[in-house]
Amino acid sequence: MTTARSDTPPDVGRTHHDRAAYDPLRLCIFATIAALGWLLGPVALLGFAVLGLVGYVRARRAGLLTSKCLLRDTRLVIAYLALLAVAGAWGVVELLV
Repeated sequence: MTTARSDTPPDVGRTHHDRAAYDPLRLCIFATIAALGWLLGPVALLGFAVLGLVGYVRARRAGLLTSKCLLRDTRLVIAYLALLAVAGAWGVVELLV
């Protein structure tokens, strides 16, 4: 008699009640972004703002009009990210001068 072998142990992602446990991955991601922001300051702000700005502009061009972001309207999100990018660029210039 052979048993099937799995690469994943049977208790991974499970509780003692045999249902999937909540994985707070987003909280880990937020903490990592906050740490990068703290370590890299305005450079991180500029990088993340530009990355988000490019993503939202592409999504808007593809037809996304409403976002899950608190601001909802993608035009507002784009304006917010552009403002953050300007603030990050100003901070980088201040560091270099």
